[in-house]
Amino acid sequence: MKKICSLFAATLFSVALAAQNPIIQTLYTPDPAPYVHGDTVYLFVDHDEDDALYFKMKDWLLYSTTDMVNWTYRGTPLSTETFQWARQGDNAWAAQAVERNGKWYWYVCAEDTTMHLHGLGVAVADRPEGPYKDALGKPLVPGAWGFIDPSVFIDDDGQSYLFWGNNGLWYAKLNDDMISLGSEIMPVKGLEDPEAFGPLVMKMDYQLGKEKLKTGYEEGPWVTKRNGLYYLVYAAGGVPEHLAYSTSRSINGPWKYEGRIMDEAENSFTIHAGSIEFKGRNFMFYHNGTAVNGGGFRRSTAIEEFSYTADGKIPFIPFTREGVRTPVSHLNPYERVEAETMADSYGLKTDRRTGGNHHYVTSIHNGDWMRLRSVDFGKEGAKRLLASVMKVQDTGATIEFHAAGQILAVVPVCRAGELTVEIQQQLTGVHDLFILFRGGDGELFDFDWWQVE
Repeated sequence: MKKICSLFAATLFSVALAAQNPIIQTLYTPDPAPYVHGDTVYLFVDHDEDDALYFKMKDWLLYSTTDMVNWTYRGTPLSTETFQWARQGDNAWAAQAVERNGKWYWYVCAEDTTMHLHGLGVAVADRPEGPYKDALGKPLVPGAWGFIDPSVFIDDDGQSYLFWGNNGLWYAKLNDDMISLGSEIMPVKGLEDPEAFGPLVMKMDYQLGKEKLKTGYEEGPWVTKRNGLYYLVYAAGGVPEHLAYSTSRSINGPWKYEGRIMDEAENSFTIHAGSIEFKGRNFMFYHNGTAVNGGGFRRSTAIEEFSYTADGKIPFIPFTREGVRTPVSHLNPYERVEAETMADSYGLKTDRRTGGNHHYVTSIHNGDWMRLRSVDFGKEGAKRLLASVMKVQDTGATIEFHAAGQILAVVPVCRAGELTVEIQQQLTGVHDLFILFRGGDGELFDFDWWQVE
């Protein structure tokens, strides 16, 4: 049973003001793979189950943002069920997606039941949220030792590449169809050279069954290009992992080790990077285990903003609780805001439905809350607030909307459907908005969307 008083709510809100990392609290979201498409950043992630005691992963999730602080859940478009060649219900590990020629290609690693080792597959869709289908009906790269963590990169000349590997690093060209290899599989040269991938590390060689000095590279490659220079960011140093990177003037190498850029993740023995430039700003995505009940097998995506140095190097990036301090843009509350759009939250879950646009917030109890950052109420302010709810189980429940230290509106949840109330305190300008749920014991209702007018 969840109880909360106004003073406790105020305390929670004050804590939320100082923290946004990790960026998703409703589900565990390891191995972030961000992708910029126009004015939107899509975030493709894996999914650690709530009760995981080891790697328990059966599907992949999608989120999106236009401001880098409020993230909208876009469903569970992909699972092991998409790939009939894969082990079902588990081993849905790191993945990455890109758009090309109007199609979306989602590259995954899953256990190849023929080889009994992870292989690489690809699913295709017309929209980022799907529906996706297995493009080949078989692995793009059949299972082999260390064949995990695919990362796709499209070069300036249009040639696309796929990189992957744990305790080994391989790459191959992709054909223009994006679902077939355009070259042989090639090992990245210099992997055991400290000048290329950092100091050698004593690691267990599971094929030999003993420890030996091996490459500092561990897994999770992420390839980008800036001003003619290729950047390869990766998890390094064995377990626990930190982030490091190497650079090259050619996609084929030779690579030059540039150093550590992030320490070992908090409360997680793995770390996995994805970096983007969005509207002139640079962001490094990674995962840690700091969410409620989080850990090494229940990991969550976090973000840090950074700037390249004058000579093009990635600086060391410290972990912060604040994450992205300044939004890229403001949220417009005069257009329908999906309830599953939030900056952070407490106690809430989102549905486990597949792709599409209709999703909702569930598992709502007394005292649960969410925050939306940088909401622009304009120069005149709103007069009414609309909210839509579903599956009402407590007709005495309410939804409170708080901003600028005052209650803007209280919505009595007397029935399912669209509910409208007058705004009690007119508010103008840009503010963070807190939504607090109150009611009796047990689940209250599901929350679909809201807006002001």
